[in-house]
Amino acid sequence: QVQLVESGGGLVQAGGSLRLSCAASVRTFSSYYAGWFRPAPGKERELIAAIGRSGATTYSVASVKGRFTISRDNAKNTVYLQMNSLKPEDTAVYYCAVESDSANYYSGDFGSWGQGTQVTVSS
Repeated sequence: QVQLVESGGGLVQAGGSLRLSCAASVRTFSSYYAGWFRPAPGKERELIAAIGRSGATTYSVASVKGRFTISRDNAKNTVYLQMNSLKPEDTAVYYCAVESDSANYYSGDFGSWGQGTQVTVSS
């Protein structure tokens, strides 16, 4: 399994920005799809953004589209989540996850998870 460490969370006012980082300890990071999750009503975790192995393709859920941007730097073994125009409802623990298998990735089944980083948005 891949070791993942999230960082960059904190307290921010509504309308503010935050950038989360997820550092991976892995042989070949470019072999892994990556995503960011947060808890959601009725779900343990909701996939909010995902990115392909090379970074050429991305996905984001409608509620964050236009506000959050996922990116990656394979040379640094790091995936990022740039969060702009933050809202109080964005308050959550954000988790980074990676998966090497394409079928699992497209099914939302990620195999390796970080410990999470807390994002709190005040109004």
